[in-house]
Amino acid sequence: MIRAVIPALLLCAPVFAREIAPADLAGAMLGAQVVVLGEVHDNPAHHAHQAQAVAALRPAALVFEMLTPEQAARATPDLRDDAAALAAALEWERSGWPDFAMYHPIFAAARGARVYGAALPRDAVRRSVAEGAAAVFGPDAPRFGLDRPLPAPEQALREAEQMEAHCRAMPEDLMPGMVEAQRLRDAALAEAALQALADTGGPVAVIAGSGHARSDWGVPALIRLAEPGITVLSVGQVEAPAAPDQPFDRWIVTPPAERDDPCAALR
Repeated sequence: MIRAVIPALLLCAPVFAREIAPADLAGAMLGAQVVVLGEVHDNPAHHAHQAQAVAALRPAALVFEMLTPEQAARATPDLRDDAAALAAALEWERSGWPDFAMYHPIFAAARGARVYGAALPRDAVRRSVAEGAAAVFGPDAPRFGLDRPLPAPEQALREAEQMEAHCRAMPEDLMPGMVEAQRLRDAALAEAALQALADTGGPVAVIAGSGHARSDWGVPALIRLAEPGITVLSVGQVEAPAAPDQPFDRWIVTPPAERDDPCAALR
């Protein structure tokens, strides 16, 4: 049943959605006010492409999934060239994200850009699992559609993807709550991107996992819902082997990163 709904959901993708090479990034971003640059978090090639895109875009603002607003305020321009000093200011080693050496070139590529953080407190994310994204997000929840249930086919597909993302090691009845947590994170990123655009005039680059970069239901979709006049481009990065159709405006396929089995510990 889940496979049957995928083609219908892909109809939501832009007519000219397509795979591109990293060399095509600069041309793909022309005219975009907000560019959502997806990644597989531990793939060094993805971060190199993001830094390349940021250098070409020359954004007025960078929005990071990995930073809280408080951390983002510490990413001052005088620290951008010093990877060790910037990592220390951000307390990156305590964050749980991959090696800062992969992320630092993104900061360095836009030294003058204002940095925004969209990471939410862990207790807020946990609350959304039980209470729903709208209850945690607050009064602006309708702006990002959080007050409305998802269409049944989308809900089913998103629950299935959450189960796969968690190595099929979690109880099935937790999956609706995991979807709510993802909706909350998407809305927080969309809100931060729109605030950055309003503050700086743009363009804005959003650095986030490729799941958040989806054009059908991720950050780009919520930006378009909240502010239909904004020109937003989603760029996903996925690892081979990859399906020929992807839920992004543009996407890049790379070799997979070398890593241990992420599900081994859960097994």
